[in-house]
Amino acid sequence: MSKDLSNYRKSYEKEELLEANCPENPIELFQKWFLRADESDMVEETNAMNISSIGLDGFPKNRIVLLKKYTWEGFIFYTNYNSEKGRAIQENNHVCLSFFWPALEQQIIIKGKAEKIAENLSDGYFESRPDGSKLGAWASNQSQVVESREVLDENLKTYQQHFEGKEIPRPSHWGGFIVKPVSIEFWQGRPNRMHDRVRYTLLEDFSWKLERLAP
Repeated sequence: MSKDLSNYRKSYEKEELLEANCPENPIELFQKWFLRADESDMVEETNAMNISSIGLDGFPKNRIVLLKKYTWEGFIFYTNYNSEKGRAIQENNHVCLSFFWPALEQQIIIKGKAEKIAENLSDGYFESRPDGSKLGAWASNQSQVVESREVLDENLKTYQQHFEGKEIPRPSHWGGFIVKPVSIEFWQGRPNRMHDRVRYTLLEDFSWKLERLAP
């Protein structure tokens, strides 16, 4: 089976990204782009981001997770620490995040180092989740092989019964990571594949170096 995709083309013509319009801190530009995407009717799940890590088997792996908070310090998401992703990050905390909003012809690529956030911060977010999501964190041994869907459903029923009428606490194996960026690249599609690529790199004095990259 084969399919020739060589004629799939799109001309990117919506915006431009010039250094003169870039703030000193890339988080400001991230917020500007994120809020615009979030307000657009053409973008779904603005906070969906790809995270790439190096697995324990030595292979890189990408998957989509949801950004739950961003600060001047970094980008926070939540996961099962015992999952394939969680174990990989704890072994090698160098990760890459990326956002792609095709409706705006924009993407953002973030290289950084991931660290566990404080337990009380994970507790606070876990408390805000719907009960179904809380129970799922208990019922699923994320990334582990399971015999069938029925096994998962039975696990969920077991925890529903266990916590019925009770507060559902955060499992110790579940919590947040913050990715502290060392570089952030902003990509704006332009005509003739002459895209705008602007990269911020964190320096030793915690200032940011701004550079344009060839498309």
